[in-house]
Amino acid sequence: MTDPDLPEFPQLGAEDRAALADLAQQQPPGALRLRGRIVLACAEGLTNAEVAQRLRVSPATVAKWRERYLRRGVAGLRDAPRSGRPRSTNRQEAETRIAAVLEQAREGAPVPSTRSLSDTLGLSQSTVARIWREQQAGLPDPPGPRAGGPRREADRGGGPVPGRTRMPRQLLSDHVYTLLRDWIVSGQLAPGQRLVESEIARGFGTSQAPPREAIKRLAYEGLVITQPHRGTYVARVSERQAQDVRDIRVMFEEYAARRVTGRLDAEHTRLLTEDVAQLRRAAAKDDIGAFRDADMSFHRHVCEAARNAALIRLWRMIESSLWDLHVLGDPRYAGGWAAMAEHHAELLDVLRSGDPDVAGPMFADHAAGEAARYLPDRSGPATGPGR
Repeated sequence: MTDPDLPEFPQLGAEDRAALADLAQQQPPGALRLRGRIVLACAEGLTNAEVAQRLRVSPATVAKWRERYLRRGVAGLRDAPRSGRPRSTNRQEAETRIAAVLEQAREGAPVPSTRSLSDTLGLSQSTVARIWREQQAGLPDPPGPRAGGPRREADRGGGPVPGRTRMPRQLLSDHVYTLLRDWIVSGQLAPGQRLVESEIARGFGTSQAPPREAIKRLAYEGLVITQPHRGTYVARVSERQAQDVRDIRVMFEEYAARRVTGRLDAEHTRLLTEDVAQLRRAAAKDDIGAFRDADMSFHRHVCEAARNAALIRLWRMIESSLWDLHVLGDPRYAGGWAAMAEHHAELLDVLRSGDPDVAGPMFADHAAGEAARYLPDRSGPATGPGR
């Protein structure tokens, strides 16, 4: 199906919109989350090519799930049951179950066999045994100057390092993600540095599954970039490019705010209220990827509320740059995400207030990265995820 032949996408009902929003916010990110986001983007009137560019998928994928939704509704986004052996437990579910068994064993409960766990989880005994060993393993020190990942002390001979921190009570993939993210944000892993799953796995003493899951989350947050046939690298942001896009965004945001203030319709009031609620939920969970999604959605809806077709087209043209260059929703932001969520609630309130001379400068400051002056802690840096 080509874009000129697309039928007009129907307006979403409240029930479908709520169901799609739930899919689009699923954790961890997966196929249903992507499909929900595709349909929500189609409902905005975007073409397959525009949706594909925004979500970084192929136009064929967008066309498939657009058509599936039009034919079967939200239910059509879910995979039909397949014949044969039921799908086995995924890696994160297995880690959760085995971590719980380990905790119970520490408290004196009987230790199940790998065979019984294998039958319960639908995984092979070797996989269950490997996850069990990984959950009991020690953690590495931060990486040195080399790019490959953390060093493995056991490779130098001997057992675990005395006094070393044991695996915390959380998923192994979560902890690998947390350490890698901390090293990127702190600069210990430099922009442009290559991340190799196998080397990271050796450094942690795990299989490649935990680093793979961690890198997927970091890519979703914009902290790493995966280039086909070349590898995965810590994202490199050009400040000159970012500033150029930021300057354009300031003009767009101030214009949109002045045009919308006092004239915000019921539908966009509802959409912006939902965006603020999603920002609050993401901040409470420290889910930076979901926060960036909701942040982008909020500012897109403000532009759409201005009802200027040229502005909407221009916003869509720069949206990928806002995302890639961290001009909006910077994952390196060191301030309070909850405070920034509340600042978006204040931005919505000022749109309702009816005073363009207040709303315009406030949105311009926010777009310029000067939102800190409006936040409770004014001693922090004058930059934020609204950059």
